[in-house]
Amino acid sequence: MEYTQLGRTGLKVSRLVLGTMNFGPQTDEATSHAIMDSALDAGLNFVDTANVYGWGENKGRTEEIVGSWFAKGDGRRDRTVLATKVYANMGPEGEAWPNHDKLSALNIRRAVDASLKRLGTDYIDVYQFHHIDRSTPFDEIWQAVDVLIQQGKVLYAGSSNFPGYKIAQANETAARRGSVGLVSEQCLYNLFERRAEMEVIPAAQEYGLGVIPWSPLHGGLLGGVVKKEAQGKRRSEGRAAAVLADPAARAQLQAYEDLLDKHGLEPGETALAWLLTRPGVTGPIVGPRTPEQLTSALRALEVELSEEVLSGLDEIFPGPGPSPEAFAW
Repeated sequence: MEYTQLGRTGLKVSRLVLGTMNFGPQTDEATSHAIMDSALDAGLNFVDTANVYGWGENKGRTEEIVGSWFAKGDGRRDRTVLATKVYANMGPEGEAWPNHDKLSALNIRRAVDASLKRLGTDYIDVYQFHHIDRSTPFDEIWQAVDVLIQQGKVLYAGSSNFPGYKIAQANETAARRGSVGLVSEQCLYNLFERRAEMEVIPAAQEYGLGVIPWSPLHGGLLGGVVKKEAQGKRRSEGRAAAVLADPAARAQLQAYEDLLDKHGLEPGETALAWLLTRPGVTGPIVGPRTPEQLTSALRALEVELSEEVLSGLDEIFPGPGPSPEAFAW
């Protein structure tokens, strides 16, 4: 396993991040534990979750599964860099209780204690804001986080789904307060969706944030979906079905799969390997539902992409270009 620093911190993390969103809703507890054991055995030490995972009436369930895995001992917690998130409403299902969501000092205090209880640990390595909160000033957010850091409940703070200007605003406010600020940004980024290259990733690099891409296969679209559909191995639904219904997008995906067939590469592994070549990227999040999917994701670490392949990928999925040139001169 290859390791890198998380942004400007001294924290060393694996170049793949184990996402847990499927643990509970799609993967039972025993299989989830087996996947986490296999990941840790392979050296994958960065585990990402969120307080809301489990969803609906079961929100919080995923953190509980991670917590029961830690409870097995054998150094599991000590060897894991744990990241979770706060923002979503965690009040009773169907009742939008005020102050049970977003990033007020009150909700941050309440949410972190609830996450720690579910996770069965006394600290969170990276506490991430799951979304921007347009109604709470960053002075209040950092006041709350600074208290958590002083209490030893949180070591670092990160963001998720932040635009570039909010990354700048957050860290300028933190610098003015003498706070550490954001050290990571978790954003939607893959071959099919490259808009983060315009401002989010440059802002992250400028302020020393590690970039953690989520949905690296774009909901399975970059995992060989056209070929699987033709072979009857996959029935596309939801976002994937909507994208495949677009002739231009379908042609892109066909060209992508044809290029990789020519070079003997697997689509899913290539999509992950491509992200590992991108400037500023710490490591993409992989969210396996099965042990086999984890094994496939780990193979991406061994994939080397030639300049010919990288150029071909850029031709099929051109990025937006830097800001402001992407929309100005």
